[in-house]
Amino acid sequence: MKIEILEKNDNIIRVIVRDAEVSLMNALRRISLAHVPCMAIDEVVMIDNLSILQDEIIAHRLGLTPLKTDLDNYNAPEDCSCQNEFGCPQCRITLTLDAEAQDGTRTVYSGELVSESPEIVPVSDKVPIVKLTKGQKLKLEAYARLGTGKTHAKWQPVCVSAYKYYPKITTPTTACDDCKKCVAICPKRVLELKGDKISVRDLYSCNLCMDCVDACPKKPSLIQVEWEKNAFILTLESTGALPPERVLQEATKILGQQLKEFEEQIKVVEKQ
Repeated sequence: MKIEILEKNDNIIRVIVRDAEVSLMNALRRISLAHVPCMAIDEVVMIDNLSILQDEIIAHRLGLTPLKTDLDNYNAPEDCSCQNEFGCPQCRITLTLDAEAQDGTRTVYSGELVSESPEIVPVSDKVPIVKLTKGQKLKLEAYARLGTGKTHAKWQPVCVSAYKYYPKITTPTTACDDCKKCVAICPKRVLELKGDKISVRDLYSCNLCMDCVDACPKKPSLIQVEWEKNAFILTLESTGALPPERVLQEATKILGQQLKEFEEQIKVVEKQ
């Protein structure tokens, strides 16, 4: 298997994976969404809520506020040695909020959450929680823990986890009077017209929609769009809870653990 990084920044990683099977790519996609853990607010204790929103709505908004995650220093509650329903400093983080509108209407943002750990804080300070009018206030304690997306979407570390076949585009070598139609119809602007000939401008943006092939007036079409059977482009976009490369690393670890457990179960069955 060969891997090549196409794009990588704080939130997105795109890689080309060659000599792989669809089953592997789909497993990584699903594990990234549903099994890689991250931090999210799970319980909220309302101390004082004079806002127009009910306690449950505010708690829901807090739960969906992405939190930066430290997987190396915190345990999932079910794996923590404390085995306490209230948690401990190794598996639970407390965040507090104390906001009041004194002079007029104001919006309370996620940046006002105060965490007991500098590592577990909101990804963005600009997530709106509630709007308060003069005299209203909101005071609460929120408790965050590790969880996985299979339990709730708030524990998904990625907002995009997708793959597609690696495209192959063959353009005509001779000039064509109707080439403008094929170029103009492409929704991703993959093709461009240089002089009177078509060339590929951005191969990796092709989503294999075949619009350019259908638009070609020549039959058979002078443009051929295909894909490599065992080559894929994998895209992960993080919510900010974890770096995208860490999400991919954790997904491969979890897949390895699942395969090992499956192998052990097969051995048990064979002995019966």
